[in-house]
Amino acid sequence: MGYIVKMDEKMTEAKENPSLGEKLLKTRSVMISGEINKDLSDKFSKEMLVLDSESNDEITVYINSPGGDVDSGFAIFDMIRYVKSPVTIIGVGLVASAAALIYLSVPKERRLAFPHSTYLIHQPLSQMKGVAIDIDIYAKKIAQLREALDTLIAQETGQRKEKVTEDTERDYWLTAPEAKEYGIVGKIIDKRA
Repeated sequence: MGYIVKMDEKMTEAKENPSLGEKLLKTRSVMISGEINKDLSDKFSKEMLVLDSESNDEITVYINSPGGDVDSGFAIFDMIRYVKSPVTIIGVGLVASAAALIYLSVPKERRLAFPHSTYLIHQPLSQMKGVAIDIDIYAKKIAQLREALDTLIAQETGQRKEKVTEDTERDYWLTAPEAKEYGIVGKIIDKRA
């Protein structure tokens, strides 16, 4: 019986002291921070589905990430486009690689940036290992992925695809003002209002 009482106390405490994540969700805000991977993608997708089921009011996504797994990035990208609620994304700190892909998931007017945020676009990274035939298969997959990413970046920024392909040949770093000029960022903000 004492064990049940302890569980009830913990449950009551949890209800009285919601986690920071729960408080953030109450404001219809979601934070993408750290490496983009399957776990982050799954968590983000669940949060978006819950928020979207509660109301069609705007959802704000804050993103500060060095990037990571491009498949997980595409999962987040697709989820943002899937929900009915309008989504606004705010670039905070570093928005690199797969995070830049996610950032481009909303219309340009909903892509906001803090003044000191930094953006990075580049071709997909690989650390291929294995026998020659597997490396050949993987290289073809990476080439297809690069084509898809360059096409998407060109569509969402208004840049010519040839320019994007040239720019993503190596790491292409942009400050917030440079990213705005490039067409990645829609507006630079420094106040919540």
